[in-house]
Amino acid sequence: MSTKKAKSFIGIDVSKQLLEVAAHESDYQLRCANKTSGFAELIGELTRLRPVLIVLEATGGLEIPVTAALQAAGLPVVVINPRQVRDFAKATGQLAKTDRLDARVLAHFAAAIKPPLRPIKSANELELDALVGRRGQLVEILTAEKNRRGSATTDTVREEIDQHIDWLDQRIAALDKQLKGLLKTSAVWQSNDAILQSVPGIGPVVSVSMLAELPELGTLNRQRISKLVGVAPLNRDSGPQRGSRHIYGGRKRVRSMLYMATLSATRFNPVIKAFYQRLLAKHKPFKVALTACMRKLLAIINVMIRDQTHWKTEVEPLSA
Repeated sequence: MSTKKAKSFIGIDVSKQLLEVAAHESDYQLRCANKTSGFAELIGELTRLRPVLIVLEATGGLEIPVTAALQAAGLPVVVINPRQVRDFAKATGQLAKTDRLDARVLAHFAAAIKPPLRPIKSANELELDALVGRRGQLVEILTAEKNRRGSATTDTVREEIDQHIDWLDQRIAALDKQLKGLLKTSAVWQSNDAILQSVPGIGPVVSVSMLAELPELGTLNRQRISKLVGVAPLNRDSGPQRGSRHIYGGRKRVRSMLYMATLSATRFNPVIKAFYQRLLAKHKPFKVALTACMRKLLAIINVMIRDQTHWKTEVEPLSA
């Protein structure tokens, strides 16, 4: 391991077993185990280097333990979307891919883009994230099992699937109970949960998912929150040509929950229902109209959380 020319922008490539560390414009490199016993060496090395910024990419949760350890040590670490890294690598001509090269790309990204640091999550916030994520996994499995039951060819297989479905229902119910109890540990969560569930179309599942996966709700204006979630229309223009607008990127799980809430809101929420019907009357395609309703619903709840106000049908709180 060489420390010559060690710089202060660090990239860490995370795999299931290893952490590959690189520094921008340096031949510095470090490899350590991606487990608690290996974090002490990593933290000691990074503390010595005094980095301005450490960048990791989201890798399906494998990055969470090391990120938490670095944050607890007071190191400036941020987790970014893997798509951003891939696009950056292509833009810089880095097409080859190894763990070491990926770490160097991350370090280069840190130095060039300097993504902003995010607030450190508490233990309860991490627990909320984990429980919501696990619930989503079980719901996906439950949906798949219900689909399989429809195509089962024998009673034996159907009975086996039914038993699994019953177990999944029980586990999801148990997680819902844990989530409800966890919300009671925070007065802020309780207040925001009550505000979100006051909106026609938003139930407890959507509410807790928003609290866990969109903590920025109420802190950004409606343009930025829409872009963060991935419901902001993005231009496709070039010269005199004007392309159709599309949504792209953002937080997939939040957008999925918002989609389900909006479907319900187009039937039961008077403000969203009226807006949706106006769009359809103008012959807007279904997807365009629904996406616009998603954006409007998000803007409303964003301001409600910001102002700590409950739903009022006669008021459309969109001044953000």
